[in-house]
Amino acid sequence: MTSASVAPTNAAVRPHLPSIDRVLAWPPLVALAEAYGRALVLEAAREELAAWREAGRADGARVDIEAGIAARVIARVQPSLRPVFNLTGTVLHTNLGRAPLPAQAIAAMMRVAAGASNLEFDLTTGKRGDRDDHVEALLRKLTGAEAATVVNNNAAALMLVLNTLARRREVIVSRGELIEIGGAFRLPDIMVQAGCRLREVGTTNRTHLRDHAEAIGPRTGLMLKVHTSNYRIDGFTAAADERALGDLCRERGVPFVIDLGSGALCDLTRFGLPHEPTPAEALAAGADLVTFSGDKLLGGPQAGIIVGRADLIAKLKKNPFKRALRCDKLTLAALGAVLQLYGDPDRLVAQVPTLRLLARPAVQIEAVALRMQPIVAAWAGERARVTVQPVQSQIGSGALPIDMLPSHALQFAPPGPKRLSGRALDQLAAGLRNLAVPVIGRIGDGALWLDLRCLEDEGGFAALFGPAASAMVATAP
Repeated sequence: MTSASVAPTNAAVRPHLPSIDRVLAWPPLVALAEAYGRALVLEAAREELAAWREAGRADGARVDIEAGIAARVIARVQPSLRPVFNLTGTVLHTNLGRAPLPAQAIAAMMRVAAGASNLEFDLTTGKRGDRDDHVEALLRKLTGAEAATVVNNNAAALMLVLNTLARRREVIVSRGELIEIGGAFRLPDIMVQAGCRLREVGTTNRTHLRDHAEAIGPRTGLMLKVHTSNYRIDGFTAAADERALGDLCRERGVPFVIDLGSGALCDLTRFGLPHEPTPAEALAAGADLVTFSGDKLLGGPQAGIIVGRADLIAKLKKNPFKRALRCDKLTLAALGAVLQLYGDPDRLVAQVPTLRLLARPAVQIEAVALRMQPIVAAWAGERARVTVQPVQSQIGSGALPIDMLPSHALQFAPPGPKRLSGRALDQLAAGLRNLAVPVIGRIGDGALWLDLRCLEDEGGFAALFGPAASAMVATAP
């Protein structure tokens, strides 16, 4: 028998994966390259084919290879920073971006984002301007302050104040106010970095006016009172009255600074919420400077706001740190738009999402939960039983830490008599996070909870679970 008549072996007929050139010529991948660039699709195609080879498979169906390449491309172009549904029950969730912005603030950012703006240009004089001018007048009007300046967060605001007014000097603080905020960020550590020396007075639970008075000396840079917004001590307690501290500091010629942290600009009790001290109240009590956040109870972008005496604000602006900590045009545009809304208190809740979500009635949230329950239950299937349960929301970001808000949640509980295992709960939570728009809930008490206080986009939420679910919302009464 000649070599020409030998039958082919199995190796000779083993299928081969297509070449890169052939793959890139497939119409779906041509379209993908037009959308995202040939280089990215080429890289994804090489990786996908290599994965098939490493798995010992050469019989991949074209549709599977196309899908794998497309998935790799989409994963590459997916932004790391994405919108999510915050259903944790914490309205101002630091890890989820804190305050949602009003539409007016978003529009203001868009107006200045695309091109040049008069960020530091005075249109009247034609000369260089001050970027604080875009918000200072509004802050003065809303707080009663002589002047104001803005930096990128409240920790930066406090750092700037300490470094400017008390560098190489003592800062008097009650022991009961030596707070730690998120990420192990402690007030004493801020003072060290600002070049100040901490002078503790009083005790953890009781500090009197005389403690502050006895601590004032030639090395005193300022008196600092910190609003303990992220915790509360009850029982046998005492703290010096702010007005008395203000009088004491004026008599001794020592600047009196109050760090409010959460930054409510109006009386929250008018919206059925607990009272939170305002900058206007702090200034009226005798504070020379007040610092507070822009992205907490104020409902604006991340910012640290300082209001108070004009001469002290002028000193802050001369500190080189001010340039390092300053806000960009987008932040100032958004903050200015939010501050404008406070000029119309009758429509404040309707226009500021943070206040609207905090003031949302429990009965309204329950109605949303009842509409969403069959949709989410269909998604959960036999993995869990989904029911509507009353819960307590929290404000978050250190604001009013022990005050809770009645709400309603979708509870993922076991379908039978046994508890859901921790692994089962983690899998359900991961499944929600893997939706087109991630849904973030919380796990506790042997169940997964989706608190619906912050759910306003019912249609968008329902659409995550399929067209049928979205149609159910569209036809709901």
